[in-house]
Amino acid sequence: MKKVIIRKTEEIENWRRNINSEINFIPTMGNLHNGHIKLISTAKNDNSNVNLVSIFINPLQFDSKLDLENYPKTIYNDIKISFSNGADAIFIPNNEDIYPPNNKNIKFLKAPTELTSALCGLNRIGHFDGVCTVVYRLLNLIKPKNLYLGEKDWQQLLILKNLLRREKLNIAIKSVPTQRDFDGIPLSSRNLHLSKNQRKLIRFFSSELLEAKINFQQEKKINLNEIIKKLSAKKISIEYLEHLDPYTLQKTKPEDNISLLAGAIRCGKTRLIDHVFLMKRRPIIAIDGPAGSGKSTVTKLIAKKLKLLYLDTGAMYRALSWLLIKEKIDYKKEKKLQNIFKDISIVFKSNTNSHQDVFINNYCVTEEIRSQKISSIVSKISSIKEVRKFLVEEQRKIGESGGLVAEGRDIGTTVFPNAELKIFLTASIDERAKRRKSDKNSKDSLEIDLHKLKELIKKRDFEDSTREISPLIKANDAIEIITDGYSINEVVDQIINLYYDKIPKETEIK
Repeated sequence: MKKVIIRKTEEIENWRRNINSEINFIPTMGNLHNGHIKLISTAKNDNSNVNLVSIFINPLQFDSKLDLENYPKTIYNDIKISFSNGADAIFIPNNEDIYPPNNKNIKFLKAPTELTSALCGLNRIGHFDGVCTVVYRLLNLIKPKNLYLGEKDWQQLLILKNLLRREKLNIAIKSVPTQRDFDGIPLSSRNLHLSKNQRKLIRFFSSELLEAKINFQQEKKINLNEIIKKLSAKKISIEYLEHLDPYTLQKTKPEDNISLLAGAIRCGKTRLIDHVFLMKRRPIIAIDGPAGSGKSTVTKLIAKKLKLLYLDTGAMYRALSWLLIKEKIDYKKEKKLQNIFKDISIVFKSNTNSHQDVFINNYCVTEEIRSQKISSIVSKISSIKEVRKFLVEEQRKIGESGGLVAEGRDIGTTVFPNAELKIFLTASIDERAKRRKSDKNSKDSLEIDLHKLKELIKKRDFEDSTREISPLIKANDAIEIITDGYSINEVVDQIINLYYDKIPKETEIK
């Protein structure tokens, strides 16, 4: 594709009509650095879409005319950087193109008060209104499929996510973790204004935040006053330092697993921001749903793509059911089960095919537990109070440090009620019966009539949803996904997008 530079808004529509492709959009104000390069290269590597970089210094985002005039302008170098790192087109409009005089069609937007009443919004009055206005204008001109933004400006990222929802724009936001320079400070177009001494101060500030993150992983608490005291001792001018909920920007609560430590300081005339995310444990994805909804297949793929542990809780119940039947243990005598469970070990091991085998008391039962015999009895055994108590405790032990995706029927409601993302995966009975019929891992399904299979699924649904203990129900905060008509990969991509909408990518950086 021929690389082009577009300077007029009226040229955008013609260009868009001729490319015959979806667009990845990377908005910038120029003076590009390695953080911008990461955005452009990520967009290039993500998909085969056309990549458009815009360079526009938005006057509505500046606190003063002097600040606007002093903003670095490096247009020729920006063009070179953009094209050499994956941009197919660059949009460089002037102020009159974006804000035509006397044009009543320009929509000047207000950022949501609930997201601007903290952090940078306290002192930069109107800044985020300017961000919303220019991004909305650019999105309507360009009509991209994906919008690439850096997590360095976390508050701005939240506000723009809100903008897309509010304006009902069908555009996916793809975020990129904060990129840091050789000395640990976040990359910023304003860093070139720093003197050698001022850079030392921002480096000390950033190192204190990163140190607080390390300490939080061990102690699960933070002392803001202690950090402020250290910064003040270095004569660092603190504009704010806050410990907040990363999604609402309100004060963090004790039960929050992920929180945000964010601050802004001033070095001379330059204002700089930085933040870290604090986690008590790694994130958890809980996927619930009825039998045959595709939970296992979807969960395995998500675990592989996100490099999370795959916890097949259904296999744990099947393995235990298999053992009770094999050993002819009367599972109806609940009191005796407690002593039996003391000697039971269920573990998962990766096999040579990169799949997961299930072992109970060192015996591999991966295939045996998928028989119709086990399928017909597992719901009854799962409903036994002592059985559920034992396995829920085992599952919670596995999940103590997080970093897993678990599937079952009570994961989001009982096992991990504080999971960061809860999915209720379901499908019609017809669809589930067809899937079970074609499942090569289901030993008996190939021999069972489709009508009979539907009746068995209905029976299983009824037993799972009406049992007294931990019935199959959708958690109040779970997102329901009906998979009829969708491929496995489409479902997986949808859940991964939901995950990244909730989990900052910076949390993956160790």
